[in-house]
Amino acid sequence: MDHGGKPERGLWADIKGDGYVTAAYLLIVLAAIVILQMQGRVWWCQAGDITPWSWNIWSTHNSQHIVDPYSFTHVLHGVLEFWLIGLVFRRMPLAWRLALAVFIESAWEVAENSAAVIERYRSATISLDYFGDSIINSVADIACCSLGFVIAYKLRFWRSLALFVVTEILLIIFIKDSLIINIIMLLFPVEAIKTWQLGH
Repeated sequence: MDHGGKPERGLWADIKGDGYVTAAYLLIVLAAIVILQMQGRVWWCQAGDITPWSWNIWSTHNSQHIVDPYSFTHVLHGVLEFWLIGLVFRRMPLAWRLALAVFIESAWEVAENSAAVIERYRSATISLDYFGDSIINSVADIACCSLGFVIAYKLRFWRSLALFVVTEILLIIFIKDSLIINIIMLLFPVEAIKTWQLGH
């Protein structure tokens, strides 16, 4: 069980005990990189700024550097995936649950950068100038998801839930967006939310 006490075998012990896990991680991420290149994604921000971060979600640098405000939503992806994968695949070793989380996140990065989803973001959310992530940003997002998975494993349920809620609140305060709002606006756009967000 992973939802109360400590699991019988830890995450790092699972990783060290299975030589195929690391190879699986690397192959999944490599496959995502290849597909992203085939989709026409660039490696780095073409606006010329070489800093590893960008904090202005309204600029052309957003989603083009290693870290941006939405990196925190990808950490929350990992938190959610830790608990949901644990509920569905209780008998799966922890290391392979992490591999599955990496696969899900990599698949999302590929889908997120497809022409259809990019257009959906541009028409339904505040990402009016969104033209896709850079490859380095997508790889960093996958890493952030992995970090969130490990954080949830370390913090257990209630503390990771508190982290989730606090992160959502801070994102809403500072960028008028969050993981939950992003999901709502992508699937079921609410014009009132979009108007509030655009009042920056």
